[in-house]
This record gives sequence, C-alpha cells and structure tokens, in this order.
Amino acid sequence: MQAVALSGARVFLTGHTGFKGGWLALMLAELGAEVHGYALAPPTSPSFFEVAAVSRRLSSHVIADVRDVDRLRAAMREAKPSLVLHLAAQPLVRRSYREPLETVATNVLGTAHVLQAASEVAEVRAVVNVTSDKCYENRERAEPYCEHEAMGGFDPYSASKGCAELLTAAWRRSFLGGRGVHVASARAGNVIGGGDWAEDRLVPDFLRAIDAGQELVLRSPASTRPWQHVLEPLTGYLVLSERLLSGQGERFAEGWNFGPDSADVRSVQWMTEQLCAGMPGSRWRVDPALQLHEAVLLSLDSAKAMAKLGWRPRWDAAEAVSRTLDWHRAWRAGADMRAFSIGQIREHASVFPDSMCSLGSAR
Repeated sequence: MQAVALSGARVFLTGHTGFKGGWLALMLAELGAEVHGYALAPPTSPSFFEVAAVSRRLSSHVIADVRDVDRLRAAMREAKPSLVLHLAAQPLVRRSYREPLETVATNVLGTAHVLQAASEVAEVRAVVNVTSDKCYENRERAEPYCEHEAMGGFDPYSASKGCAELLTAAWRRSFLGGRGVHVASARAGNVIGGGDWAEDRLVPDFLRAIDAGQELVLRSPASTRPWQHVLEPLTGYLVLSERLLSGQGERFAEGWNFGPDSADVRSVQWMTEQLCAGMPGSRWRVDPALQLHEAVLLSLDSAKAMAKLGWRPRWDAAEAVSRTLDWHRAWRAGADMRAFSIGQIREHASVFPDSMCSLGSAR
C-alpha cells in the first residue's frame, strides 16, 4: 500500500463520532486526508470523539442521521469526496432486541441512503461499507467464516448487517460499478481499544466496573470471539480504500474479512482474566439470567486480505488488552488523549515497514 494515495484525498466518513469512526478519523487525518464527518452526536458521555478532540482534525463535521436522506445527499454533494467510508450504524446486538425497527432503519435503509447518495456525486471513486463479522449465517461451528459464505442473522442486528452486505452488492452491480466507482465491504471481529464506553460490551463493562469499585457481571463466559485491537481492522479499511482508489480498483471491489489470527479467537472468560491481570483487585462473576441469544462460536478467515491486500494483524489479543488498559489509565490520569491516541496509531503503523509509512512523520 502506498500511503500517499490518501494524502490530500477528500473522504466522506459516516459514523465519525463513534468509537471506531473516531479512531479512523484520526488515522485519516494523520495520513493527510481531508475528512468530512457525518454522524449523530457522540453516543456516550464520555466518548472517544470528545476525549480525543477528534473534531479538531476534521474539515467538516455534520451532526445528522443517515436515515435523513435529503440531509445526507446535501452533505455528500458539498464534501465532493473521492472516497466514502460508511461506519454509521446501530452497533449493538442486545440493543437490537429492544429497538429492532430502529436498528433495521439505520443499518439497512441508512446504508441504502449512503450508497444512493454516493451514486449521485460525480467525484466519488470508491466506497467502503463497514459491516460486521455477524453478517454471516452463523451455524455455531468451529471453522472460521470466509467471504463467499451466506449472509444471515438470528438477531435483528446480525440480520441487518447481512442485509447491508446484500445492498452493497446490489448497488455495486446496478449503479456504481457501471460508472467506474469501486465498492467494497469490510467485516471485522470484536474490536477493543481505548475510548470505548458503549453499553453491553465486555471491555467497557469491565472498565466501568473497575472505575465504580464493582465486580464485572458476565453473561456467557464460554462464548468465543475474534478479539482484536481497533487499529487492526481500521488499517485494513485504509489498505482496502487505497487499493480501490488505485488504477486497478475493480479487482478489490468485493467483500473482505479483517479478523485476528486464529490464536486470538478466545473465550470471554480468557479475555476477562487478561483484563483482571492488568487491573489487580478486579473481580467478576456469571449471571446467566442476563443472557439473550448471541452467537457462541464466531471467527473469521482473513486469508484473502492477507494474500491479496498484504494486510495482517500486528498486535495479538494480549497486546490489544495491554494497549487498551494503557489508554484508560492515561485518560484517568488526565493526559492529552488526542496526542496519546495518535501516539498509539503511530506505534501500530511502525510495524508496517512498507505501508502506512507517512503516519510516523505526519503533522
């Protein structure tokens, strides 16, 4: 990957106020991209977006809903992006049980709105729709899921992500691909990292319990997940984006998995024990009464991204935990979290000798 491909690029980023979107906005800015954000207000308080002062690195910052198609069209027309990165979503499985219609409206219709808006802006050359590893029809098997496997979903969230994948393929074939716009989708595992305060996620729940002097309550300690630091899939999205913007972008206009190595498909209990080891004095217990249906076994096969994009994970799950706890400690100590976050981005990029090289010397 040539980092220069994103230097100076105009990027329309939905979901930039969220956990992954905020980190991605900083990475894009470090690469020299002109970032135009479109999202709802930060979903939590505190939030990564506010704590890391992400807005200072944006060229524009629109607070609006992807379900508002007219506002979305106007914002994208004004931004005139060459690249659209779609991360805006209702991202929580358990919330989707409480709010199924809102989840579908955001994740399915909102995705269609983004794709349609992109098809109406002449400057757009590439689109990456970020979905989820939960887009696959989960058969509770030990083998990892490959990109060619069927979409599905038991719960409303997972089903909505499977639908978003189908819409991405439909707009690529029906509208965007025919005029040379290269459209891809990206599916990642369970990301962790500093600045995630979402509800019903293991690491944020653990850190809230620690900060409150309480014990962590687990729902399903035996469930396995493909744990990875947030910078791992985000780097994959950037590598993919640059390939789509290259002269051979049509070769990469398809679905891609960005998951951890198989050794990092770990149980919830393993992850909890790692967190507790990093925070002495922490405690946890199990309350199975809290359980709604969620996949027990889930992992991704990322061989295609490794072979065709040259991407691979660099921080294993233990390192991801360590970096996450370092970020949280720095935040509690009152550090400059924008500088601290950029430092972690550059440290992660430093292990890519042939790519992302401009991160280490960016402003």
